[in-house]
Amino acid sequence: MNSGKNASRMDILNGSIWNKLPLYALPVAATGILEQLFNASDIAIVGNFASTDRTVAIAAVGANSPVIGVILNLFIGISLGTNVVIANAIGRKDEKATSQAVHTSILAAIIGGLLVTLLGELFIKNVLTLLNVPTDVFPYALLYIRIYLLGMPVIFLYNFEAAIFRSTGDTRTPLLALALSGVLNVILNLVFVVIFKMSVNGVAIATVIANVVSSTILLIKLTHAKQWIHLDVRKLKIDGKCLSRILKIGLPAGIQSAVFNLANLVIQAAINSLGTVVIAASSAGYNIEILVYYIFNSFSQACTTFVGQNYGAGQIKRCRRTLFLCLIEDTITSIAAIIIILSSGRFLLSLFNRDPQVISLGYTRLVMIFTAYIFSMLYEVMSGYMRGFGISLVPAILTIIGVCGIRIAWVYTAFPQNRTFHTLLMAYPISLSVTAVLILIALLIYHPAKRFENK
Repeated sequence: MNSGKNASRMDILNGSIWNKLPLYALPVAATGILEQLFNASDIAIVGNFASTDRTVAIAAVGANSPVIGVILNLFIGISLGTNVVIANAIGRKDEKATSQAVHTSILAAIIGGLLVTLLGELFIKNVLTLLNVPTDVFPYALLYIRIYLLGMPVIFLYNFEAAIFRSTGDTRTPLLALALSGVLNVILNLVFVVIFKMSVNGVAIATVIANVVSSTILLIKLTHAKQWIHLDVRKLKIDGKCLSRILKIGLPAGIQSAVFNLANLVIQAAINSLGTVVIAASSAGYNIEILVYYIFNSFSQACTTFVGQNYGAGQIKRCRRTLFLCLIEDTITSIAAIIIILSSGRFLLSLFNRDPQVISLGYTRLVMIFTAYIFSMLYEVMSGYMRGFGISLVPAILTIIGVCGIRIAWVYTAFPQNRTFHTLLMAYPISLSVTAVLILIALLIYHPAKRFENK
């Protein structure tokens, strides 16, 4: 193997951990935030410049957020399998296994994206109907999602490419690629909506083009990589055993994320029943609150990668220390982010829509969701720790029970008794706190560090 050094690659197996975790996590958080800004810029621009009813345009984009979330999070979860498999292989210094995982992941991402595009175009109209999207919003929501679905192959490709880079400790390259495409996305949004007088179709086209750019940049970088993750397009094929290992770890994580968002689809349907203003407010609030989610989730991904490499190298004590430091550093970072966003929350909401009622309801959502985020942060990091050891099914099952089961039950029991936005939002702190307790109990019982240390 080429022994040349990659300046972006982080040495996860040696030296201190505490200072490397934020260096790994914060670019991951920034990448997630930029991805969300694709959607946020769509909403902000149609909310301020669309030639059609602007509140309807916001609602049309926002009504699709949970649908897109279900699809993307399934495959982003699966890409975590790529991250863990490659990280373990690097820890073992296994060049062949690393190369197999890289080529298998790239081809699987493209094929998966094409299948989702096809199935999505066939069934999306029925899905939006089930979500109770209001009549005035429906045609715009359908137009947006049909165009967005065409970009699934390149969106999936980018996320699997990013997982490959992150498994080596390189989180800056995916960030830089997305930063360039993010700037392009905003420019194209303005061109299509302001200059060409398009509506949701313009911002959807801009998003697809931007994702083509980001995935192409990373693909070129992989073909020019000098070590570990070099991609040779002539060797693209799916290795059955490698794919099985990736799916064993990634599929439970993907199903966990997808079902998590499926539960949010049920909540979105309830939100849709409260009217266009509530949909717009909830959509604006979501696009702000999710920024904090990406921050604390980035430490979960850092935990997975650091544990994955060190477990592969047999350094179990570093795995334990990674969990401890991730919990501390994630808590501090998340609280700071929440304080900053809440202090400027009404201004941020006004960037999406200046309607006072939309701003008021959106701020209510921010407060309620941030109350729940401390529990979400805890179980995300603990789940990431377990996935680093290859344990993915247990946190997936517990999340499905704790988050999805409680949220769906809440929508069909508590919400009908008091059909208000506040009542609906209570599902978040209740479900996340229960899930955090369940994951903690599982961690204490399973004790992966002790179990694998004795092997």
